[in-house]
Amino acid sequence: MQKFYVRRFLQPQFERLGSGGHFMRPWFVELFGAPIELGRFATVVACQDARVRLCVWPVREGHGAIHIGDYSLICPGVRISSAHRVEIGDSVMMANGVYLTDADWHDLYDRTAPGKSAPIIIADNVWLGDSAIVCKGVTIGANSVVGAGAVVVEDIPANVVAAGNPARVVKTLDPDRPFKARREWFADPVRLRRELQVWDRALLEGNTLAGWIRYLLRPTRND
Repeated sequence: MQKFYVRRFLQPQFERLGSGGHFMRPWFVELFGAPIELGRFATVVACQDARVRLCVWPVREGHGAIHIGDYSLICPGVRISSAHRVEIGDSVMMANGVYLTDADWHDLYDRTAPGKSAPIIIADNVWLGDSAIVCKGVTIGANSVVGAGAVVVEDIPANVVAAGNPARVVKTLDPDRPFKARREWFADPVRLRRELQVWDRALLEGNTLAGWIRYLLRPTRND
C-alpha cells in the first residue's frame, strides 16, 4: 500500500524521485510547488502529528528549488521551505523537527514584501539534530553535526560539531578518522532488503486482520 501510494500520489509531484527509496506512512508527506528532487535510496518517515513538508514558493522569477541527494534520511516533522534554492548532498540525515528555510518570507519594515533570500547548501554526510533550524544563506561543510535545537545563521565548516543559538563550533572532528556514511549501508541493496523484511516480520508477528479491526474499534494498552 505504501509503495502504491508513493507511485500514484507522490512521484508525480517530484521533479525527480530516485529509485530504491523507502517511505513510511507516505500519506503524511506533503509537497507543494516545484522543482523538488529526491535522490536514490532515500528513507522518509512521517506521521500524523509530524508531517514531512517540502515546499517551493519562489518570491522572484527563476528562484525556488529543493534538491536532496542520495541516501538521505528524512525523519518525522522535517520541513524544507525554499524561495531561492536548497541544495542538500548525499547521506545527509535530518532528525525529527528539522527546519530549513532559505528566505525571511517577510521584510522587516514592509510586511507585504517578501524579504531577503539566499541559498542553503548542505554538504555530504551532514547530520542535523532534532529540531535544528538552518536559515538563509548558510553553508554546512561535509561530515559536520548540528546539535539538537541549534539555530544556524552563519556558515559551519566541515568536520565539526556545532550547537547553540546562534550555532557555534563546540568540537572539531578528526578528519583522519574514517567516516561511515549512510551510503555504505546501501552498498548491498539486495541483502539490505532481505534484512528489512526479516525485521518487519519479527515486528508484525502475530498481527491479523481481525486484530487490526479490533484495534481500530477498541484499542488497548497491549496494542
